[in-house]
Amino acid sequence: MAGSARIWFSQPLETAAVWWRIERTDGVTLGFTSHDRNLDIDGVVHRTAPGMVPSAIRRTATFEPDSAEIAGALSHDAIREEDLSAGRFDGAAVAMGLVDWENGERVTLYQGTIGTVGMEGSGFSADLQSLKAMLDREIVPRTSPTCRAEFCGEGCTLSAGRFATVCTLTDIAPEGNAVRIAGGPAAANLAFGKMRWIDGPEAGLWRRIEGVDGDWLMLDRAVSLATLPATRLAVREGCDHTLQTCAARFANAINFQGEPFLPGNDLLTRYPAPLA
Repeated sequence: MAGSARIWFSQPLETAAVWWRIERTDGVTLGFTSHDRNLDIDGVVHRTAPGMVPSAIRRTATFEPDSAEIAGALSHDAIREEDLSAGRFDGAAVAMGLVDWENGERVTLYQGTIGTVGMEGSGFSADLQSLKAMLDREIVPRTSPTCRAEFCGEGCTLSAGRFATVCTLTDIAPEGNAVRIAGGPAAANLAFGKMRWIDGPEAGLWRRIEGVDGDWLMLDRAVSLATLPATRLAVREGCDHTLQTCAARFANAINFQGEPFLPGNDLLTRYPAPLA
């Protein structure tokens, strides 16, 4: 009975508890509750977490984003430090609300996503971004010399499956921030692309390929050194969002979402070219 018209805390004593749900981008869903026993909500077992206390939940009727803070949620035994450090909770969907632990009646007070997870003292902290943050997106795009569309995303029209390949790991740099692979496309085509681990300790995690150095793929986040050679991973080629690459490499210039020939703001300050 989600979203009921019940007025909560209208009585001196109520059978109410807080519930909190995390849906990670790798498909794992975790649920918690401040009640002293586990609760089944929407088919998901919400494990008891007495230390989870909502310190502030603010909702507004304006376009200003809602905010929420939870103390103790990231310290539950189900949330491991290595998963937080690996980024498994980055970008996860979050929902929070109240539930009547006797009849199951519940209400959602907050929905959003987890931003970047970081260290705070001896524990972890996360920035929660409400769904209203999507209203801050620009409706009319600004002009740009490079393509604004995400590669293989909306506006690009190219198929992601066409540029995806399953390959194997051959080597990891000592710092863990670069890898070499076998069985994939040319390393140069993977610059600005993505990779997802299929096996190993980081299975399911996505990594951005920030650049290429020879046959080394430079990653946005260090890889666990426990990952063994021959571990399978999926890679997807990238794009530098220039018109030249879009036309010559992908034959997709007709869908280029940029204005490469539009004069920039420095047009009036340019010096004239001397006559030959």
